[in-house]
Amino acid sequence: MAAAGKFNRSNPAVKRILQEVKEMQSNPSPDFMALPLEEDIFEWQFAILGPRDSEFEGGIYHGRIQLPSDYPFKPPSFMLLTPSGRFEIQKKICLSISNYHPEHWQPSWSVRTALVALIAFMPTNPGGALGSLDYKKEDKRALAIKSRETPPKFGSPERQSVIDEIHEQMLSKAPPIPQLLTIGSEEETNKTAPDTSGEHAVKAAEGVNTSGSSSGSANNTDLPNPESESEVAENIARAQSDVIPRDSGPRVVTAPQNPVVTIQKPKHDRLLTLAAFGLTLAIMALVIKKFFKINGLAGYIEGKF
Repeated sequence: MAAAGKFNRSNPAVKRILQEVKEMQSNPSPDFMALPLEEDIFEWQFAILGPRDSEFEGGIYHGRIQLPSDYPFKPPSFMLLTPSGRFEIQKKICLSISNYHPEHWQPSWSVRTALVALIAFMPTNPGGALGSLDYKKEDKRALAIKSRETPPKFGSPERQSVIDEIHEQMLSKAPPIPQLLTIGSEEETNKTAPDTSGEHAVKAAEGVNTSGSSSGSANNTDLPNPESESEVAENIARAQSDVIPRDSGPRVVTAPQNPVVTIQKPKHDRLLTLAAFGLTLAIMALVIKKFFKINGLAGYIEGKF
């Protein structure tokens, strides 16, 4: 950067940002491009390509990143500038990698890591998160086609110059827009696509300082390994899904019912019972016979028995 010399290179945030700029220039990505402003390296302009095999494929989506003065120990804020049907434009969006959720941010993450994660968030269910939209698939596809025509207009001439430069570079490597999906294939995609949403609305955060100053207690942090960025993005997506629990109501716990146990008696037990019953009848007969005999009814008894 031509203007890098005017910044305090001993400042940990400035040192980290300049490292990331150098790394991005030496290892460009085919899926995104990001550049800081010459006058304020804490503000970046970026563009991402819509994720493949989605209604965003082939689209070019511009946005703005604002890094905090104590970066990378605090997360950046994100704003989309290109209409996509997924995020509102010129409004800070709520993601687990943004300043709305500093509890999820890790200093080892970078602008590159955040952009990889942002691409992964594009086709997910918005879930009513702050700054999110949920247009129909055909409307998102139409916006993807339109996004290639001209870059968005935003901010000062310096910002617009960076936006135009990024758009030209991204357009040169963007794949063509796939043909519109049929209704049947869209329904099948809706059935098989996993729900990895988890973004949620929170109270709007205060604006961050863009003066380039930094806390003197911050320490320098090594850049993340580019080879592990896909894994990091997956971890971020999992953290995003943990932001809002999906339970729609209280869990009802029912007490286990005691089973009715029927014990079948063995066969020999039944025989003993019958024998005892017969013996009881015989004893009762002898008692009755003796009773009648004592009372002078012996002849009657002997004639009858």
